[in-house]
Amino acid sequence: MPLWLQGAFEFAQVALVTALLVLIPLAGVWWADGFSDRSFASLARLGGHAWLLIHGVPLELQLAGGTSSRDMLTGAITLTPLALTLVPFFLAWRSGRRLARASYTDQLWQAGLGAVVVYAAASTGTAFISETSQVSTPVAAAMLVPLIPVGAGLIIGARREAGSWSRLIGVDAAEWVAATSQHSRWAGSYAWSIVRASTLAFMASLSLSALLLTVAIGLHWSEIITVYEGLAPGIVGGSVLTIVELGLLPNFAIWTLSWASGAGFLLGEGSLVGPLGTQVGPLPSFPMLAALPTGQLDFGIAALLIPITAGALAGWWFLREGENHLDEWLEIKVHARWFTSAASTLALGVFIGAIAGIGAAIAAWIARGSIAIGRFTELGPDPLTTAVWVAAEVAIGVVIGYALAPLLETDPETVDESTTSDR
Repeated sequence: MPLWLQGAFEFAQVALVTALLVLIPLAGVWWADGFSDRSFASLARLGGHAWLLIHGVPLELQLAGGTSSRDMLTGAITLTPLALTLVPFFLAWRSGRRLARASYTDQLWQAGLGAVVVYAAASTGTAFISETSQVSTPVAAAMLVPLIPVGAGLIIGARREAGSWSRLIGVDAAEWVAATSQHSRWAGSYAWSIVRASTLAFMASLSLSALLLTVAIGLHWSEIITVYEGLAPGIVGGSVLTIVELGLLPNFAIWTLSWASGAGFLLGEGSLVGPLGTQVGPLPSFPMLAALPTGQLDFGIAALLIPITAGALAGWWFLREGENHLDEWLEIKVHARWFTSAASTLALGVFIGAIAGIGAAIAAWIARGSIAIGRFTELGPDPLTTAVWVAAEVAIGVVIGYALAPLLETDPETVDESTTSDR
C-alpha cells in the first residue's frame, strides 16, 4: 500500500472509531427517550456536534429568545472536555507508530499528508452535515482545529516508534551539535536543562493540583451524590453525565492549579473562585460543582505552597543535573563568589519560572471556555493572570530548592574517603 494511502486509511479509522465512541452514549440517551426529537438525523447531528467539540472546534449558537430577531440569543460553546480529546490523540499516537514502522527515513511526510487530508475532509464534512439553523461551525475552524490533537499524536507516536529524529526525518541532531563550538554546546546544555526543569515544575504543580482536586471531591462526595439524586437522570442519563464529568476532569485540574496559585478562576461573569474566598452567583445543578470551596477559607493561602514546592523540586533537579554553565561563566568573569552564586541562582529562578508560567498560560487557555448560556460565557482561569502567579511562585521555589539542595545531597566519594580514614 502506498504510504499516502496507508496514512489516509489509518486516520479514517481514527475518525470512525472516535465517532462511534461519541455516538454510543448519545444513542443510549436517545433510546431511553432522553431527547424530544426522536429522528435519526437529529441524533446524527448531535453526534457530529459532540465529535467536533471534543476536537476543540467551537460551536456557534443562535437561539430564539423572543418573537423578534432582536431577541435572538447568540454565543459559542468553546469549553472542550480535554479527557475526551485524548481519545483521538491516542488513536493518532497508535497510527503514528504504525506509519513510522511502514516508512523509510524521510518518507513519513507522505503518510502524514494522506492522513491530514483525510481527517480535514472528515471534520469539514461533519461540520457541513451537522449544521442547523441553531448550531453552526466556522469552516476554517472545522477543517484545521481537529488536526491539532491528531497531528500531535501522529508526530509523538512516530517519534516514539523511530527512537530518534534522525531515523524519522533524516536529521542527526548529534552531528549538528558536534559541529558547533564548545561555548555553544554549553549554552545549549544550559538552555535545555532549564526547559526540562521548567517542564518538571509545571507538571509537578499540575499533579499536586490534581491531588488537591481529588481530596476536594472526596471531602464533598456526599454533596455530589445529593446533586445526582436531585437530578434523577436515570441509569443512562447518569452514565452520560458521568462521562461528561470525567471528560472535564483535566480542565478542573488546571482550574485547581490556577486556584492554588492565587489567580483563581471564573464560573460566569462577575464571579471569582480563589484560595481566599469564593464569590459566585447561582450555579447549575452540575454534580462536580458541589466540590467547590465555599465561604472564607482560613487556610486557603496554604495552597500557594503547591507551585512553590514544584519550583523547589525543579531547583533540586537542576542542581543534580549539573549543567549550571551560567554560574561557571560568571565565576570566571567576576571573582566574587557571593555575587556570582546569588546572580546565577536568581537568573535560574527567573528563567524556570517564566517558562513554567508560559506552560501554565497555555494550559489555562486550553482549559477555559464558554457554554454560551446566560452569564456562563466565561469559565475557567485567565491565562495571563495564571501565568504571572505561577511564574512568580515557581521562581521563588526554584531559588529555595537550588539553595537548599546541597544539604540534601551527599558525595559518595567523600563518604568513602571518610569511612576509609576512620578504619
